[in-house]
Amino acid sequence: MPQLVDIKVPGECNTLPEGFWSAIDVWLKKPHVLNKRLCGVKETESKDLRFPFDDPLSELSSDVLSFINSGCSPAKPHEQDKRWSSTVRTFIPKVNCYGKTLHKDVVVKDFGRQQVTFLPFEEDAEGQVSLKKGNIYQIQLCSHHCEEWSLELYVLTPDAWFSDGVVYPKLPWLFSDLLPKLVRWATECKSSEFRSTLSLLPVEKYNLMYQQLKDKYKSMVKVWPEVTDPEKFVYEDVAIATYLLVLWAEERVEKDLTSRQSFIDLGCGNGLLVHILTNEGHPGKGIDVRRRKIWDMYGPQTLLEEKAITPSESFLFPSTDWLIGNHSDELTPWIPVIAARSSHSCRYFALPCCFFDFYGKYQRRQCKKSQYREYIDFIADVSQVSGFNTEEDCLRIPSTKRVCLVGKSRNYQLSAEADAEQRRAHYIQRHRTSCGLIGQGSNIRSDGGCCHGNADSDRTHRSSWGAGFQPRNRVEMVRNCTTLPRDFVDGVVSQVANVLLGMTENDSGASSDEWNQGGSLSVSEVAGLLEQETLQLLKKECGGLQTLLKNNHQVFRVEGGRVCIRNWQERKSSVADAKWKPVAPGAIKTRPCWFHIHHPQGCPLQAQDCAFAHGAEDLRPSSRPLSRRQCSVILCTGMCGF
Repeated sequence: MPQLVDIKVPGECNTLPEGFWSAIDVWLKKPHVLNKRLCGVKETESKDLRFPFDDPLSELSSDVLSFINSGCSPAKPHEQDKRWSSTVRTFIPKVNCYGKTLHKDVVVKDFGRQQVTFLPFEEDAEGQVSLKKGNIYQIQLCSHHCEEWSLELYVLTPDAWFSDGVVYPKLPWLFSDLLPKLVRWATECKSSEFRSTLSLLPVEKYNLMYQQLKDKYKSMVKVWPEVTDPEKFVYEDVAIATYLLVLWAEERVEKDLTSRQSFIDLGCGNGLLVHILTNEGHPGKGIDVRRRKIWDMYGPQTLLEEKAITPSESFLFPSTDWLIGNHSDELTPWIPVIAARSSHSCRYFALPCCFFDFYGKYQRRQCKKSQYREYIDFIADVSQVSGFNTEEDCLRIPSTKRVCLVGKSRNYQLSAEADAEQRRAHYIQRHRTSCGLIGQGSNIRSDGGCCHGNADSDRTHRSSWGAGFQPRNRVEMVRNCTTLPRDFVDGVVSQVANVLLGMTENDSGASSDEWNQGGSLSVSEVAGLLEQETLQLLKKECGGLQTLLKNNHQVFRVEGGRVCIRNWQERKSSVADAKWKPVAPGAIKTRPCWFHIHHPQGCPLQAQDCAFAHGAEDLRPSSRPLSRRQCSVILCTGMCGF
């Protein structure tokens, strides 16, 4: 009997049966989203068929042909003209454990019966093909009533099923993982806003290159000197470098180039991407406003400059092949412009992250798109106006911001450079006007041109096209609420805690000897308790009010957008509590207990069990002097209750 999964579809949802084929296409084209041991697949053939089949299926045994032609419902009359379609896929495992043997399957779609059959086979180095008959399976969409559907999985010979954990998953996995996922994809009424991953590259070449670079540079994780997560940043930059190296290799073949492309990484950050690309033979350098500790580890062959970048004639690169903007923040919209103005042959790669316009934070203009989709469209528009034939792709990196834009060619001839420059200038000028910067740069007319037509004024115009741009500070500002005045933070903490505790003060259902844990409020409700002046100050900090509350981890628990008083008697409700270890005997307590001082019932823990000091006699000196706030708390113990 087949494994069945019932699909409950509301009457107003019209995703089926069309949604079934959309879901099947995901499994056909992107099996790696479920099977994490695959890098992807390569489609080598696709054609329409009619029964009996053409090669390579014409020599199949009668039981296989009967299996393909079975179905829970007869073909629909209007589908007779195009009943069958076949696709041949070649699987690309992340780690090649098969040598030169290729693992493929023929995917046969029966549109009339709403079913798809998978016929796996192997092809050796000599081109000999062998069918894996034991692993033939079929997925069918069956209609039982007008609004009831089921997804059914059939296996030709279940007892002969073979699994190697890579190309051939275990049979129960098809039931427990594949079918439910297909149900979800088939019944979703939305499509992805973005392209499939690695749509501009040959996936097999990317996978091979990535494995090589990963093995070569994984040691960087162990010696990473920055405070950032080493695994995320190392493997992300390895993946980005892989993408660029494969992209450039394909470009050399396409354009018959003999030398490796040069590059400049604008806003290079930790410089690892520059280091990898340089080591792999591409001449280039990175520029960033702030030097990183890890720069000293790369050696003299990796060229990194500490310099603030301002869009102007001083930062054009006429001899460079490619400009890179990898999470370049405020420089992101300028990357296509700088590339276009550097030379007609200069190309660019941009991976947008934070949302910046030419002269500050990007302001949303369309409510029907996600903010990320809108920003990608904005950068693509900048690219198109700058003169590029813009391509979009999605990288395979451990980040939520994975969409990149590539400008490999121009949409105008070199002879039209003057007109192209006028379009760029006019576009930028419109954004200057919208940002209130029209008074800056007196040589620029409102139409984007220059006040005078001579060469000197044109040079002045080109040197001032970035007027109003604000590069980031050389010294990184701390905006995580830790530099706010202590009295301000204490005031917010007391105000919020008072309200939470007051929510259950008169609850008749609780006994008087129970410790009052208070109620809970959403972060937005907490914000409603605070004065406007307080909220304005918090808005200048990253994360704002929620960050301040999370910083005061001893007092509050913030989960799922709600705030409540933390009860240290219950330490299994969150990851943060679970990581808290019991207090060792004789432990040094360098901070006073907020609950011991401020809670009407004191701390729910005994002094020996609490990680914080219950009174001045319990406080031990730390390796650094006590802050003024800690001293004042010690002096006024018992005087600061509610």
